[in-house]
Amino acid sequence: MRYWRLLLFISVAELFAMSLWFSASAVIESLVRYWDLTVWQSSSMTVAVQIGFIIGAFGSSLLGLQDRYSSRKIFIWAGLFGAGMNVLLIITSSANIAILLRLLTGIALAGIYPTAVKLISTAYEKQRGFAIGVSIAALTVGSAMPHLIRFFFQQIEWQIVIISSSILALFASLIMLFFVSEPRKIAHTTEVSFKIFKEVISNKPVMLANYGYFGHMWELYAMWTWMPLFLGVAITKSHSSMSLAMSSILAFFIIGIAGGVGSIIGGYVAERIGKTKLTIYAMAISATCAILIGLTLQRSIWLTVLLALIWGASVIADSGQFSAIITEFAQDHTVGTALAFQMAVGYVITIISINLITELEKLIGWQFVFTSLAIGPILGMIAMVRLQKY
Repeated sequence: MRYWRLLLFISVAELFAMSLWFSASAVIESLVRYWDLTVWQSSSMTVAVQIGFIIGAFGSSLLGLQDRYSSRKIFIWAGLFGAGMNVLLIITSSANIAILLRLLTGIALAGIYPTAVKLISTAYEKQRGFAIGVSIAALTVGSAMPHLIRFFFQQIEWQIVIISSSILALFASLIMLFFVSEPRKIAHTTEVSFKIFKEVISNKPVMLANYGYFGHMWELYAMWTWMPLFLGVAITKSHSSMSLAMSSILAFFIIGIAGGVGSIIGGYVAERIGKTKLTIYAMAISATCAILIGLTLQRSIWLTVLLALIWGASVIADSGQFSAIITEFAQDHTVGTALAFQMAVGYVITIISINLITELEKLIGWQFVFTSLAIGPILGMIAMVRLQKY
């Protein structure tokens, strides 16, 4: 019971803290008017968080911070720092400073997401895949929250959204401080060394799991980013009486609800058939959905939504298992570094695939553009098939 309570507290803390990632995205239209943002500045408000996360995760990985210091303390301080950087948005008068604050918020988030996964992997050995799946479900629901906010609170003052997300991040740190303890004692060193990082990249099973994860990330965030717009196009082309505003609530159910359920079920199934097999099956389903969903345009909108729900569940069902596999093949003293490295490279890849969709859509249209995302899971499956030999 103690361990399940631990999972609950860490997952809730992660969901609260990760709201910082999407706080500005949820009110970007208001921020454009408030600061008179250019198109470049507007996109930078979102991209800066990802770049900050990449910088933070790479820095943590190279310096081995996750394996040198208490994961719980890193989470607490990262949550407090992120909350502070986020709330400063409401008092700054400069758009460029705001972009810098989003970058710093992203760096803070690099001390939250990988840290939560490490804490859970440390606490759970027998049911690690399921436990991490629950954690990723929390992340997934948090990722979809802006769509829910847009649908129900279109007239809300943007400052309230920013303050609310900072308060949630503060609560996340308080949860970690008062309700979570290090699952077990791990020897930490305060010596800065690149040896840990070298051990990670020379571990072949770990790198094969990473290659699978990289293919998964090629698809995941591009699908999450462009699904709301695609749904709007689908509603229009289907000549449905459905309002375009419904694309936001549909996106929430596809990304958040279906994704959260898919992540938990993925963790449950992985414990029974094996984590590697689960990743292969999930990527096969998601790649198929990526190829087929564009073909549903100009047909029934409900056919599009049905396929999107399957895609939303399968595209994230394997995410937690890549992390779980890392924790099983990496040496104990390199787990934190391995997770940070995996996520850092994965998020670099998301920036490429998200922007690629922008250009490809102009060339081949929405009917075929998502087919390009199937490349990632197909290559990922090849890596995971090779991993089965270990």
